[in-house]
Amino acid sequence: MSPRRPIVGIASDFRMLGPHPFHAVGEKYIAAVRDGAQTLPLLIPVLDPPIPPEEILSSVDGLFFTGSPSNVAPALYNGAPARDGTWLDERRDTTALPLLKAAIEKGIPVFAVCRGFQELNVAMGGTLHQHVQEVEGRSDHREDKNASLDVQYGPAHDVHVSDGGLLSRLLPEKTFKVNSLHSQGIDRLAPPLIAEAVAPDGTVEAVSMPSARGFLLATQWHPEWKWADNPVSRALFAAFGDAVRKNARI
Repeated sequence: MSPRRPIVGIASDFRMLGPHPFHAVGEKYIAAVRDGAQTLPLLIPVLDPPIPPEEILSSVDGLFFTGSPSNVAPALYNGAPARDGTWLDERRDTTALPLLKAAIEKGIPVFAVCRGFQELNVAMGGTLHQHVQEVEGRSDHREDKNASLDVQYGPAHDVHVSDGGLLSRLLPEKTFKVNSLHSQGIDRLAPPLIAEAVAPDGTVEAVSMPSARGFLLATQWHPEWKWADNPVSRALFAAFGDAVRKNARI
């Protein structure tokens, strides 16, 4: 028999499709975890009450936290109430944030993007801007929802990689273009985290945690989109997959 592929758990979104509740993950994330990281993706439901983190962590070798149209509930970081019409997903919040903290404590490899990037900052004690485009000096980081997906996920702005961090070790490029599809962003960076990359307007675009026992990287942009066509995305998913395989052998 061939050896078991390392398992990466992916936290789901909670969605109502008609009258029925569903737990969903976008295919682009699942495919990047399978093919980019060369691991076995398994979806984690966001039940009420949530599955305890220790039960999930006993069954996976790594975790991936996706983007989503929903926002992290501002009550979790003492933010102002969300505006009318804002999509919140408190089912995901109650599963993802404790799971992130438990995984970091245990040294489980973690890769997080967009909403996952924001979840990580909140889970570790940071805060968020709910509307980055309204912050003085900041650019509008939202996508044009009327454009094609290729335009929405196309290169939007540069990011500059900080010296001495995880990204600088993984990537030869110190400045490169990324996509941009978010209105929330980091306000106060959580104390254990460091900024790995920033946009020209100062918006934090990637973070890591030097004190983490295992691989930990989060990006505000979406490296999963057509990951195989992008050398930066290929390097990030390959590094995550290597960390997951190493953890699976422990």
